[in-house]
Amino acid sequence: MDAATATLPRKAGSVDRLVRLAETDMAGVNRLITERMQSDVPIIPALAEHLIAAGGKRLRPLLTVAAARLAGSDNDHCLKLAAAVEFIHTATLLHDDVVDGSALRRGKVAAHLIWGGAQSVLVGDFLFARAFELMVETNSMKALEILARASRVIAEGEVMQLMRSHDLNLSQALYLEIIQAKTAELFAAASEAGAVSAGVDHAQTDALKAYGLQLGLAFQLVDDALDYGGATETLGKNAGDDFREGKATLPLLLAIARSGPREAEFWERAVGRREQTEADFRRARELIIGTGALDATLDLATDYADKAKAALAIFPANEWRGALEDLADFAVSRRA
Repeated sequence: MDAATATLPRKAGSVDRLVRLAETDMAGVNRLITERMQSDVPIIPALAEHLIAAGGKRLRPLLTVAAARLAGSDNDHCLKLAAAVEFIHTATLLHDDVVDGSALRRGKVAAHLIWGGAQSVLVGDFLFARAFELMVETNSMKALEILARASRVIAEGEVMQLMRSHDLNLSQALYLEIIQAKTAELFAAASEAGAVSAGVDHAQTDALKAYGLQLGLAFQLVDDALDYGGATETLGKNAGDDFREGKATLPLLLAIARSGPREAEFWERAVGRREQTEADFRRARELIIGTGALDATLDLATDYADKAKAALAIFPANEWRGALEDLADFAVSRRA
């Protein structure tokens, strides 16, 4: 059983319109990314390219570009900020994969399994440094402040998650606080930085920041649901990784809360103590779907996506606004 058969239909969205509108801008961003990940130390561009060239939708730099254009920018000030956002995101992925011991990233063998954990961490540090060089070049102290704060908050969120990752008593409120820090914060900062590069007023800047934050929450909730309702072939990572690592994500927490005493020992053994058999993931999926935990997680993601779209009401209806609304729907209807 997968997410498509386990849940009610949700409004389909698409990232295609945004990709089309931002095509020229993103070509410039990609050129910057390629140029700035180069180094005289050969392992650095090789390792960085392994992840950066693996694909991905470039959603975060897309948000920076789209926010700037929706806010009326007609210059290229947002491009360096967009490239910086992608470097920050890539650096966090390299670090996360080492911490989590992940085997796959974007459908490819994780970098730390090829070059080693130390090299992956250090190349992540290099990309963080490149990101800050790009920010400084924009001569925008506000943009630098936004993305520097986001980098700090992301690190705090990852540490919070690491400390509570196997806590079966984790509250929904604390779980949401963690994913806001580790995921939604960069979505918010990417959008806010784009608005700042366009020089718009506080109301419009705050609206785009709110859009990014709500979108990021929706995106992470769907990611967590797809770990139980998706397939490895489409996810680009192994389905069930969160379960096997004993991560306390919302689908799991809701299923545990809705399970009876008979299932309590299963959850404690398989997740709490991580004493797992080959059949355990299938049983966990059945319980998560059967208790309605998967649906509840996706319903909450839909609520956040709707709030993201509502935040854009301050802007006149146009192609960019429509594309960002489509992206919010895509965040909760995607299969990968």
